[in-house]
Amino acid sequence: MKKYFVKTPYLLKLIFNNWLWSFSKKEKAIYLTFDDGPTPEITEWTLNELKKYNAKATFFCIGKNVKANSEIFKKIVDAGHSVGNHTNNHLNGSKTNLNLYIDNILKAENTIQSESKLFRPPYGKLTLKQSFNIRKLGYKIVMWDVLSADFDNTITNKKCLENVIKNTESGSILIFHDSVKASKKLKYVLPKILDYYTSKNYSFKKIIA
Repeated sequence: MKKYFVKTPYLLKLIFNNWLWSFSKKEKAIYLTFDDGPTPEITEWTLNELKKYNAKATFFCIGKNVKANSEIFKKIVDAGHSVGNHTNNHLNGSKTNLNLYIDNILKAENTIQSESKLFRPPYGKLTLKQSFNIRKLGYKIVMWDVLSADFDNTITNKKCLENVIKNTESGSILIFHDSVKASKKLKYVLPKILDYYTSKNYSFKKIIA
């Protein structure tokens, strides 16, 4: 497993300031985001947990998964959550040429059919040319402030929870994954996060384009 930042360094946010990393610290709000769905094994469970706390979130969906699981995608939208584009085939921007990458985003856009113009690059990988062209299409590029690392099979459930609790603050954008790979950690961490921050009078908000 390659090394990664659990807490995004301030310098990185400063350099790539055209991308959204977090919100103002003035309001006691947290922005939960979920990548890679919709997935039958975990997305509906995630929606049920969020509903228990009247929490809103943002789901960055893969186009082909939306096409394969349209009813689950509809449940995300009907529950009042935001949805974003995560490419059609979960492409790594640093390994994909510009035209193919943009075409893949547009293919996902055609499937998702949402007025929302939020985009998150898979793996957080994006070239400057891709970034420029994506923003030219009207998209807001959304990254994250705190990486839960629920995808990392080398860490424990408790470490995943610790990643969130130790690094989250008002305005933080958190990244989770409603995928089969991350499901075990998500089922452990998400209920605890919702309960912990609710008890501290935080609200959970969706990102709006």
